[in-house]
Amino acid sequence: MIRIHEYYLGPVHDRLKKELLKSHHLHCDESPFTMPEHGKEYMWVCHSPGGDGGVPVYLYEYPGTRGTDALRELLEGYQGTLVTDGYQVYHTMADEHPDDLKVAGCWAHARRRYAEIVKAAGKNGPVTPAQKAAAEAVSRIAAIYHVDNMYKDTSASERLKNRQRSVKPLVDAYFRWVKEQLGRKGLDKSSKLVGALNYSINQEQFLRVFLEDGAVPPDNNDAERSIRSFCLGKHNWKIIDSKKGAKASAMLYSLAETAKANSLKPYEYFSYLLTQLMNYSCGNVPEEELEKLMPWSAELPDSCRKMKDR
Repeated sequence: MIRIHEYYLGPVHDRLKKELLKSHHLHCDESPFTMPEHGKEYMWVCHSPGGDGGVPVYLYEYPGTRGTDALRELLEGYQGTLVTDGYQVYHTMADEHPDDLKVAGCWAHARRRYAEIVKAAGKNGPVTPAQKAAAEAVSRIAAIYHVDNMYKDTSASERLKNRQRSVKPLVDAYFRWVKEQLGRKGLDKSSKLVGALNYSINQEQFLRVFLEDGAVPPDNNDAERSIRSFCLGKHNWKIIDSKKGAKASAMLYSLAETAKANSLKPYEYFSYLLTQLMNYSCGNVPEEELEKLMPWSAELPDSCRKMKDR
């Protein structure tokens, strides 16, 4: 796999990244894994969801670290919106490129902190004031999602109108409620509830970004789903024991996930792609021929495609 990656897949990686960076917005996430003799390392994933003329692309990258330099290299030249969790590295990157990058926060992360508090109460146990407040927060966020999802299958302009007309008042009310909760006397500043409330306050400007752009989703669930295959793999088998292996794995995950996103059968696509790449010397694939081999190409044979439901 390492030899295949090093000899054949460089041009494919570059073409995937070029397409990814065209996207109006990107979902980003990162996940740790353990590499023998190196300890904790990080795999990153960026996902362009496609639509509006674009195609879905999953790009896994192994920079090794979780720092800002890794993200700078991954997103060099990108202009658009990053849909992420609250990790500071994304905000640092946006601050460095205020005219090119914007960060949209994740409402699912905000909700999750309250949901954990509610879950701790159990089904039949007594409900504490903190759990009652957390349950109300979950309900308020659910209402935001419900009203936004009513226009999920419409155009971006229609979603934006709905968000400005119907979703924004719910978001405004939610943040007023959060500030009221934080202003209550006797609140335990070290409690999980305060942590959850403060998360929303600290992320408010980013959690509001989706209200100004109908194409931007309210959460980063796409990226979490994107990296799930890697997370399952790292727990079920240990195959990455070198930096070269990590880079090769990142590329192979990218191809497999992008193939599935473009309704291809991964095994058949891999077989076809590698068979065709064998016709060219290392890294020397003509651009027009490479384009025919990409997962979104209309020139791929039917054997690579999933059968459509009739």
